Amino acid sequence: MTIDIHDSWKPYLKNEFNKPYFESLIQFVKSEYKNEQCFPPGPLIFNAFEKCAFNDLKVVIIGQDPYHNFNQANGLCFSVNDGVKHPPSLINIFKEIENDLNIPYPISGNLERWAEQGVFLLNATLTVRAHEAGSHQKQGWETFTDAVIQTISDNKENVIFLLWGGFAKKKAKLINSKKHFILSSGHPSPLSANRGYWFGNKHFSEANNLLKANGFKTINW
Repeated sequence: MTIDIHDSWKPYLKNEFNKPYFESLIQFVKSEYKNEQCFPPGPLIFNAFEKCAFNDLKVVIIGQDPYHNFNQANGLCFSVNDGVKHPPSLINIFKEIENDLNIPYPISGNLERWAEQGVFLLNATLTVRAHEAGSHQKQGWETFTDAVIQTISDNKENVIFLLWGGFAKKKAKLINSKKHFILSSGHPSPLSANRGYWFGNKHFSEANNLLKANGFKTINW
């Protein structure tokens, strides 16, 4: 299993890759991919790190698990491949962008276009077994992705962290709020959104306002 990440991440993560827990995790993932149907496809497991260079990173969005149905997961949280039906959470994300920024609802649910502008789309667990949500949790992925969040917090400034839902909000403890911006809201899933915890959070315009105020180029959401 090759770890395909943009070169800019390597100086920050090379020590993590050499830790015993990570070696055990990789063995687990190799075995799962050999014996079970898993997502995303092997070459896309580290796609978030490949598509968003460390130096370009401006915004972080944290998801929990990859999508676990065929052709959905592409290694970026909340994102699906071109031509794939948009899952409910992604629909609500796009509806909020539509209302917040008056941008037309997009045809494609592929969020690579965000990643290439500096939006780091990180799932806490990077792999999953087909049709079994959470099946690769507690194998070491969370240890790794927590270390990634901490690394971003320690080595960058003025990053905007979008924490949606209870799971993501727990990651706030890894982030230095004196150096960075944390925007929290309910999760975009229908359960949360329909109770009034998601729509109207205006995170997309707020993120752009913060970027502009700190001299960064805004995101074309």
